[in-house]
Amino acid sequence: MGKQLVAGNAVIGQSGGPTAVINQSLVGVIEGLRGHGAIKRIFGARHGVKGMVDDKLVDLTDTPQDRLELIAATPSAALGSSRDKPDRAYCERIFEKLKARDIRYFFYIGGNDSSDTCRIVNELANGSGYELRCFHVPKTIDNDLMENDHTPGFASAARYVAMAFMGDQLDNRALPGIKINVVMGRHAGFLTAASGLMRERDDDGPHLIYVPERPFDTDAFAGEVERVYARHKRCHIAVSEGVQDKNGTPVLALVSEIKEKDAHGNVRLSGTGALGDALADFLTKKLTPAGGKPPRVRADTLGYPQRCWPDASPVDQQEARRAGRTAAEVAVRGDRDGSIAIERVSTSPYESRMKRVELSAVAAKTRHMPEAWLKGSSDVAPAYFEWLRPLVGPMPRIGWI
Repeated sequence: MGKQLVAGNAVIGQSGGPTAVINQSLVGVIEGLRGHGAIKRIFGARHGVKGMVDDKLVDLTDTPQDRLELIAATPSAALGSSRDKPDRAYCERIFEKLKARDIRYFFYIGGNDSSDTCRIVNELANGSGYELRCFHVPKTIDNDLMENDHTPGFASAARYVAMAFMGDQLDNRALPGIKINVVMGRHAGFLTAASGLMRERDDDGPHLIYVPERPFDTDAFAGEVERVYARHKRCHIAVSEGVQDKNGTPVLALVSEIKEKDAHGNVRLSGTGALGDALADFLTKKLTPAGGKPPRVRADTLGYPQRCWPDASPVDQQEARRAGRTAAEVAVRGDRDGSIAIERVSTSPYESRMKRVELSAVAAKTRHMPEAWLKGSSDVAPAYFEWLRPLVGPMPRIGWI
């Protein structure tokens, strides 16, 4: 617990890939701060930390509640987001701007890089004797934050992926062939694994699910596809964009000429159909018999619609709002810093609670799928779907002839 609260302003920023519910968290923070005597004004930073250093803030203090409700239910980041990954020098610039605005409460909604930004700014404030509350509000569709059962944004993206694969595998059943769908997830396979949630029959797709937690071997991949195709006369496949070989090299870098890097120096995975196209071309060549007809192979990349599809999970909406509100409540009760995490209380009936954890427990760390949720080299265990099902909300039913 900290000292008696000092009066001052608050700022909220949004970072990283937008989601279907990140605005719920924004509104939750605002609601948690309103009416508290220590909070003078509530500012929103345009495009995250970039807006803080460029002094581009918008006053949210008196935003009408009906407008906040509309913003909360709208996908994407209402304030604009940022891919900046601040180092200590960048954080020093942020800190100086916060001091100049008499900001004493700093809330950053994002993934593990965002929590690391909070950690560094918090250290700068503590070192200078400036009283500043720094709180990280979780957000990521990858579901890769430590200390969390799951993260706001993930359940809605998983809902989209599960339904997209349900529809696509029915298409593949009607017009059989080999179909590859590439799903987001650089280091963790939680979202790609959601592709199998709607399987009901033994021959339902996806028949093969490839996640970053398992080394990807192209020859083994071709062999598994060939065996499934021989059995079902079709093969429906989910591949995480972040699959890598046994040496940790992204498969995209191995099978594609495209090796564009992002701002962090990583091979750019999202926003390109290169992996799907390269794997489709590989299978076509590998599975075409000498002098024979090539198999029908197609690939799609689900891409950015996974993040902000306007059909959010009800559980995701509620928990994202609660996470933001909890961050504000913890800050104004006197805690100096922290990250808010979702803890599962029970699965049936589903219940969760919010808790404060140390920034250092989340910052710059990555959570992976547990071994118990993986099945062989190319499938997901039933335990994963039991864990996931309460999060995504009511799903459509399928009729058969």
